[in-house]
Amino acid sequence: MLDEPLLDSPEGLAEADHRALLRGAAEAGARVRTAVRHAAEAGVHDLVPDGRPRAVLIAGPGAAATQAADLLGTLAGSGSPVTRLAPTGVAPAAGALRWELPGWAGSVDLLLIATPDGTEPGLALLSEQAYRRGCTVVAVAPARTPLAEAVNGSHGLFVPMATAPYDQDEPLAAAAPGVLWSLLTPLLALLDRTGLLTAPPDVLDKVADRLDRIAERCGPAIATYSNPAKTLAAELADALPIVWTEGVSAGPAGRRFAAALAELSGIPAVVAELPEALAAHSALLAGPLAASADPDDFFRDRVEEPPALHARVVLLRDRPIGGLTAAPAARDLALSHDTPISELEPEEGGELETLAELIAVTDFAAVYLALASRT
Repeated sequence: MLDEPLLDSPEGLAEADHRALLRGAAEAGARVRTAVRHAAEAGVHDLVPDGRPRAVLIAGPGAAATQAADLLGTLAGSGSPVTRLAPTGVAPAAGALRWELPGWAGSVDLLLIATPDGTEPGLALLSEQAYRRGCTVVAVAPARTPLAEAVNGSHGLFVPMATAPYDQDEPLAAAAPGVLWSLLTPLLALLDRTGLLTAPPDVLDKVADRLDRIAERCGPAIATYSNPAKTLAAELADALPIVWTEGVSAGPAGRRFAAALAELSGIPAVVAELPEALAAHSALLAGPLAASADPDDFFRDRVEEPPALHARVVLLRDRPIGGLTAAPAARDLALSHDTPISELEPEEGGELETLAELIAVTDFAAVYLALASRT
């Protein structure tokens, strides 16, 4: 159940926020600016690549590396394949994870390592393996960690991760808002230099400005009725989120939202892209999760018995209504099964700006659900 009064209590939210999740979401713009500065100081903007890499490989633990690979692959398109190297191991602990380069990786490929930890022996070994194969290695991780020494020793490029003092107070959640932007921003700057995507410093400045504006609109001091993130969190209370996305950039934002809901809030969600989502989830909406399938029992004990779990569609779009769109069909399908629908569409801007807005609003919503949910 959601403690809705807590949503409108900035002091209560701050007291409940033991992992500094709200601060991380609010400081996303600042993290981008710090990460841009770190990338410049590391020499990213001075690189003169010989050409595009044949393939881009991304390695790192947890949701942050997975989402960075998803976002970079979406933005790069078909210019060079972007592939995440999944780790193996008996546990998710830093010392247990191992990564392996594919057999074909060589001197025309680029290995990116992204981790908020930096103590993983497996990533240091991967860096050495890539050096022996002739792969170019770039890593983003906290400064003064074993990985930083390994990458520098393998003649790779190391970019210190943009961190905050409070990051050390509690173990970092891989889906935490600050982690994503700290790891992603230097990689965007790097791939801009290789020509795989467009993310020059002025575009990253606009991304930081957009993140600042979202932090103002979605901050804890803004009341629920005018706060899109708090409103979404309240709408998803006691619901199964069915996240539908439309537009190329909205896909990674939806997948990140589902991952953040699971890791931060403990809420399962399913996600798919329109128009295929209409066929993939039509049976789901027609089943027992639809509101019409199990109308509220008049005789249910409102104190002892929780309400039945029902689906709610969350539609994330990154293009205007006037274009070719499956949004009307999505609304018709949801409403025909008495399934409520929430919609988010960013303000106009470049691809990175609109993507940043979708991520930022849904990050805040996931954090509010995590802080205000009570069992």
